[in-house]
Amino acid sequence: MIRVLLADDQSLVRAGFRALLDAQPDIEVAAEAADGAEAVRRIRELRPDVVLMDIRMPALDGLAATRQVTGDAGLKDVRVVMLTTFELDEYVFEAIRSGASGFLVKDTEPEELLRAVRAVVAGDALLSPGVTRRLISEFASRSKEPAAAGALARLTEREREVMALVGIGLSNEEIARRLVVSPLTAKTHVSRTMVKLGARDRAQLVVLAYESGLVRPGWLG
Repeated sequence: MIRVLLADDQSLVRAGFRALLDAQPDIEVAAEAADGAEAVRRIRELRPDVVLMDIRMPALDGLAATRQVTGDAGLKDVRVVMLTTFELDEYVFEAIRSGASGFLVKDTEPEELLRAVRAVVAGDALLSPGVTRRLISEFASRSKEPAAAGALARLTEREREVMALVGIGLSNEEIARRLVVSPLTAKTHVSRTMVKLGARDRAQLVVLAYESGLVRPGWLG
């Protein structure tokens, strides 16, 4: 059973998400929170599998709450999906950098929300359907962090190639087709790359691909 925590200051939003999620045989809402501080307390108490976290909340915003969660070694298995009103939210890329596994716009289709919850539990990065690779590049180009090129020295040539393909948004199946290998082999390369770089999940691997200079904004491989 996938346990979800809902963190949003709008009770109607939480109620709508709860009704959808609780209707699924493999998903249950473990708790709700109306602000970031409460969300962090409940996450530490319940250790849900997935947190749907609004970016803008009182007391403690979603970005700060996410940093507390992803920075806590005891919560390393908790996956955070940020919720935003607009796809071009200026905080989206910062949310990924903060450790979120992806983000969704609040008016996403119900099927997409359910897919998102299941996807992040499986270890995949999650972006709203309307968010293109160009958008990922745009946010990446705004990065003010120093380049992490030195980290690439830990990777084999094939792992660097795989990381670049992850960086432009390809799935394991698409990577497998591009490299003419099996999906399992592609998944293994992705997993090893994440371990070597200390990436929490696939979303952070995307961030590192840009910050290291391995992928440049606008590059599609």
